This record gives sequence, structure tokens and C-alpha cells, in this order.
Amino acid sequence: MSELDEVLQALTAEGDELDRIVAGLDASQWELPTPAPGWTIANQIAHLAFIFRLAGTAASDAEAFKAMVAGAEHDFNGAVNAALALYAGDTPEVLLRRWRAEREDVVAALAAVPPGQVVPWLVNPLPPIVLACAGIMEQFAHGQDICDALGVRREATDRLKHLVVFAVLTRDFGYLSRGLNPPSTEFRFEITAPSGELWAYGPENSTQRVSGPAEDFCLLVTRRRHRDDLAVVATGDEADHWLDIAQCYRGPAGAGRTPGQFATATV
Repeated sequence: MSELDEVLQALTAEGDELDRIVAGLDASQWELPTPAPGWTIANQIAHLAFIFRLAGTAASDAEAFKAMVAGAEHDFNGAVNAALALYAGDTPEVLLRRWRAEREDVVAALAAVPPGQVVPWLVNPLPPIVLACAGIMEQFAHGQDICDALGVRREATDRLKHLVVFAVLTRDFGYLSRGLNPPSTEFRFEITAPSGELWAYGPENSTQRVSGPAEDFCLLVTRRRHRDDLAVVATGDEADHWLDIAQCYRGPAGAGRTPGQFATATV
């Protein structure tokens, strides 16, 4: 199995898990507010459907992708929020069907990209494997909002490795979103998988280090939990500052979450 196939399998499995959580909801539950201000569970699924439609189009039809994102270069968040209107009239059944179709389409489109070829994306072209990891990040983050709205907790698996890798690759996003210069020092990341395996990245002798459980790390970099509620530890002033601003997505950081906001926070 290729690395891309492995990531695409994880993307599919993560989507299937979230699907099982929302598939049995009644119409009133789809309208429950989530921790993202102004977003219901239906809005979260609509967002995922749109993002996957965008990624699938980027992988299969570059010109159509350019048309979809035309004018969004300077306000992508605004464009994403506006895209929710495309799903506003959908019943839960229709929305669920559209999301399932987009999940299937993006996996097929990314798998079909010729080896060595990149896919156009919002700022820079990306290898399909990185775009697939970004999809896992999106499903984890927005899935967490849904789980928080419902008061349920997902079981963490070693599929989180692909999100951890993505977060390491995008270490600088938190600085860039705030107009800060990223430090030149490379960080050492030592993240413990749900299985107990150690995932290590960066120079072993780095003075700036981040360690902790994978689930907590992923909650941190998607800004779904405050650092005070997580068992992620920093060594070094730069690494400690990074825990305050960490994010693995482009654009504004948002308000994030407050300490102790969730009774089931991982500690």
C-alpha cells in the first residue's frame, strides 16, 4: 500500500466514523448549536461537504477549481461562510447524502492524481497526500465541534498520525495568522500515539520541544481545546509561546476555546 493510499483510507475511516454519529440524529438535533459561534451541526456538515467538493474539484479539474475560488484569495473565510448558503435549504437527509457523495469523490479524485503531480490549492499547489491530510484535519476539527454539541466522545486511533504530521508541517501557521515572524529554530515534536507508539519529528537536540498525547496535540492545533485543559508540554520559551498560538489551518485563528469550557476535556 502506498503512503497516499494509507492516508486516503484514514480519511475514509474518519468520515465513516463521523457519519455514524450524525446519521441517527433527528431534525432538531441537526440544528443544535456547536461551540463554533453561529454554527449548527448542519452547518458543520455543510462546511465539510463544501471543503471536500473544493478539494475533489482541485484534484480532478484545475480550471473548474480556479473558477470556484475566484475572488476568494483575500477573504477565503468569508467565501467559506458564504458557501454555507448553498446548503441552507437542504433537509438533513439531503445534506447527509451530499456530504457522503463529496467524501467518495474527493478520495477517488486524489487517488487518480498521477505520481509526482501537485494539486492546485488556495495559496500554493499541494501534493495530494498533503491535501488528504488536510481533509483529515477538517473532519477531526469540525467533528469535534459536533461531538461537543452532542456531549459524546470519539475513540482516538492511530489514524491521528496523519493530522500530527500535517500540524508539524504547518507549524508556522499560528505565527503567520497573527503577523508574527516564525522562529528559525526547528522544534522537536514527541507525540505519543493512542497505541503507545512514539511519533517523533524534528532535531533530537533541539532546545524547543513539544510533547504529549496525540489526541491532546490534535485538539490543541485545531484550537478545539485550551492548552490548560491538555497534557501537551513545552520545553523552551519559543515552544511554550507556540502552545498559545498553535493552529494547523490558514486564516484567522478565531477565539478558540476557554480553559475548563468542556467537562470532558482531556487532562
